Amino acid sequence: MRLGYTLLTEQAGPRALVEHAVRAELAGFDFAVMSDHYSPWLDSQGHAPYAWSVLGAVAQATERVELMTYVTCPIMRYHPAVVAQKAATVQLLSEGRFLLGLGAGENLNEHVVGRGWPPVNVRHDMLAEAIRIINDLFDGGYTNFSGEHYRVDSAKLWDLPDLRPPIGAAVSGDQSVRRFAPLADAMIAVQPEPRLCSLWDEVRVSANADESRKIAQLPLCWDTDADAAVARAHDQFRWFAGGWKVNAELPGTQAFAAATQFVTPGDVAASIPCGADAERVVNAAEPFFDAGFTDLALVQIGGEHQESFLDAAERELLPALREASAR
Repeated sequence: MRLGYTLLTEQAGPRALVEHAVRAELAGFDFAVMSDHYSPWLDSQGHAPYAWSVLGAVAQATERVELMTYVTCPIMRYHPAVVAQKAATVQLLSEGRFLLGLGAGENLNEHVVGRGWPPVNVRHDMLAEAIRIINDLFDGGYTNFSGEHYRVDSAKLWDLPDLRPPIGAAVSGDQSVRRFAPLADAMIAVQPEPRLCSLWDEVRVSANADESRKIAQLPLCWDTDADAAVARAHDQFRWFAGGWKVNAELPGTQAFAAATQFVTPGDVAASIPCGADAERVVNAAEPFFDAGFTDLALVQIGGEHQESFLDAAERELLPALREASAR
């Protein structure tokens, strides 16, 4: 199990995110993932810098950790040809440490360009076309494409890395797994469901592709004051209780606040490890180990509470998680 750190753009500004990335590398994390949002989920999070500018800075400030978007939506706010250019550039800046995580997006971020919000089956069609375009551009040479959703006219990546950026695809159920397992190099998911991992590998084998990485994410709120941890997690992360099928449809922070108004601090504490208890974090991570995930990125809730978490991660959390995953 490879253990990662989440650079959550919704809860910290760009300079702080770079500092967190450097400290996470020193703490011993294997990789760092970054969210790619235009808006935070809730007003109390308070941030949303442009992820790709921050990634460029992080690539220069770090030396070892793998970098990854978790995840970029290439269907509306960004044209897939531009995503391919951005990914190739970050791969060059990081000297081969970048994985392009892609997903079908959330209304929260994509509605800002004024194109409406299509139903999920259309979004999956758009993502499949987008991945095809990105892969074609990664192949080198000129790309021309005319599909149902996108056109590409004589596009070429002039600065192309020797090491092709791998692509991860976000999935949540059988339909998305069957659709994207043959197209992507890695699986991305947030629920510890064994079915996702087993079906992903099954589909890839049937498509004559190798088994691949399966990357998950686990939120927690580390604090020596357990009550303060619960309060902060409720204030900033209660949106997580809605699940991705709901979260993908809501258009803004006010909608998320309304949708989660009846979520209690106890509800949040029951699903997110809060406090300074490494055993609770290990217990929350074990379902991901058991399900077959190969990578797990931790999310420390609270942009101003990263340093104490990173100290604890280096001292006790990472060793405890590595021991548990080995068992």
